[in-house]
Amino acid sequence: MKYSVEIAKTTMEVEIHDKNLLGILHANEVEVGLTGGEEVKRALYNPISSRGLHEIVKPGEKVAIVTSDITRPMPSKLVLPYILEELKKAGTENDDITIVFALGSHRKHTEEEKKYLVGEEIYNRIKCIDSDSKDFVHFGYTKNNTPIDIFKPVAEADRRICLGNIEFHYFAGYSGGAKAIMPGVSTRAAIQANHSRMVDEKAHAGNLKTNPVRIDIEDTIKFVPIDFILNVVLNENKEIIKAVAGHYIDAHREGCKFLDNLYKTPLREKADVVISSIGGFPKDINLYQAQKALDNAKHAVKDGGIIILVASCREGLGEKVFEDWIMAAEKPQDLIDRVKTKFELGGHKAAAIAMVLQKARVFLVSELEGDFVKNIFLEPYQDVQSAYDNALKIIGEDAKVILIPHGGSILPYIK
Repeated sequence: MKYSVEIAKTTMEVEIHDKNLLGILHANEVEVGLTGGEEVKRALYNPISSRGLHEIVKPGEKVAIVTSDITRPMPSKLVLPYILEELKKAGTENDDITIVFALGSHRKHTEEEKKYLVGEEIYNRIKCIDSDSKDFVHFGYTKNNTPIDIFKPVAEADRRICLGNIEFHYFAGYSGGAKAIMPGVSTRAAIQANHSRMVDEKAHAGNLKTNPVRIDIEDTIKFVPIDFILNVVLNENKEIIKAVAGHYIDAHREGCKFLDNLYKTPLREKADVVISSIGGFPKDINLYQAQKALDNAKHAVKDGGIIILVASCREGLGEKVFEDWIMAAEKPQDLIDRVKTKFELGGHKAAAIAMVLQKARVFLVSELEGDFVKNIFLEPYQDVQSAYDNALKIIGEDAKVILIPHGGSILPYIK
């Protein structure tokens, strides 16, 4: 039977015989009430552990709305009108509002990308800016000695509203919540200090309570309070099926519980071959982002198996340090050894890929040049069918296969 996987803004097909297919990992069935804008309104009017947004903000206060950049599927243009309506109800003028795209360590946007993210009407009446890690206010340090260095327009705002989508994060546990501030609008040095805890065994997807990375993130907020969050959970079609609003921890945790019910997927057994797509544009624009699908797929593949990662990577590797580390390494183990001795943001994802390569071979279906892919220790393919056919030749015609069409979202686990 033929199955489709997303790549860039299109799809590719792969034919998998029924005898080989162990399963297709999709979201679990969950009860969904309202969706889209109606669900956003419901959450805003029913905030968790918080007053309504219009009751928090006072006229004349400077408001920073922190939202996601182009590499995230957060539907800012859908959510922002409802936030702005609440601010209008509070008596806030347009000139007192700044929308800040939380870049973290990512590249800056073009003006067209900013317009795309918020919609033309909002872009034309509200100031929209990228965060700048060189323009910051220093507040001190977390308990773990992470510097609290926050982008000045966010640091100096009277009110901070954080938007984001909640999904599994391979070492922070989950995205969303306070991640809009750390790493979203923090400096590179601060992000490196926080992310250096990724090597801790408790720093993994789905863990919050004892996760040293998440604990450090939320310790940042003692100096830079978040007044209100609105986070959403998206289905596989990138539609809002759950929204949570209010307190930056309590509301976030409710969203995480919903995500677990939706995307934590039990396995009877692991597969010889796992085919995983990050879900197409915008998440597959570079390998730095697509790595998340690879990291989730490792939980579903047998030791010595093959992961077929489907990601366009039309913008290449996507991060300079990430590229420098991979290109400088002679073998994957060099990356693991290096991250243990000197953590560096960007290099951490190179090491994460190397850790997957200890477990399985990785075939990359992308737009990258074949020789370049080989230089980064992956095996290049232009289409998913030829990658799968070769995997069967290597492992055998009876190889068991798991297909994960939205690998950045699904977290497989053995029951």
